[in-house]
Order: sequence, then structure tokens, then C-alpha cells
Amino acid sequence: MKRKAKAARKLKAVKHDGREFDALTDAEILQAARSDPDAQPLSDEQLRRMQRPNPKVVRQALGLSQEAFAERFRIPIGTLRDWEQGRVEPDQAARAYLMVIARNPRAVRKALEAAT
Repeated sequence: MKRKAKAARKLKAVKHDGREFDALTDAEILQAARSDPDAQPLSDEQLRRMQRPNPKVVRQALGLSQEAFAERFRIPIGTLRDWEQGRVEPDQAARAYLMVIARNPRAVRKALEAAT
């Protein structure tokens, strides 16, 4: 019983009155957000990098070697290695293909198997 009472006291201590926040204007909220060093807006380069699927991350998430991934999804092994090592950026079609692989690898594999 003591643990529950202690937890309840902690929860009460954490509660905040939202009226002060609700009274802030959009400009004040934006100013407060920009003054937080841990919440700075992303640069254009950071935003671009986040929007690109990372071939290595996709492959590793599937638990496949480079060879197995390249074979399964019909990507030339040299191309995959170039992407993963940053020598070449995947073009728009390849990025779209990588996103589809990342979201639904079974469907891609099934479609490729049906095509052979």
C-alpha cells in the first residue's frame, strides 16, 4: 500500500496547470521553442538526409547480408555497396523502391517472384 500512495503523491506533484501554456500566443510558443538548445530546427541538409531511406538500415532491419538483399530485391551488388558506402546516392526511383522494401518487403518479394 505504501508504494501506491507514494506513486500517487509523485503523480500529483507532476501535474501542471495548462492555463498558463494555453494563454501563450503562437509567437511566444515559437520563441520558447527556438530558445531551447535541444529543440533547434533541422537544417535543410538534415531534413534531406532524414527523408532518404538508408539502404544499409533497410537491409540490416531485414537481417540480410548485402549479397542476400541484392539478390532478393534484384539490385546489383555493386550499386548496393555504392549506396551503403555513400559513393553514390540512390536516384528518386531507387529511393522510392527502398521505401517500399522497408515498408512491405514481403509484398515486394512476392511481386518479384510472380514476375519470374
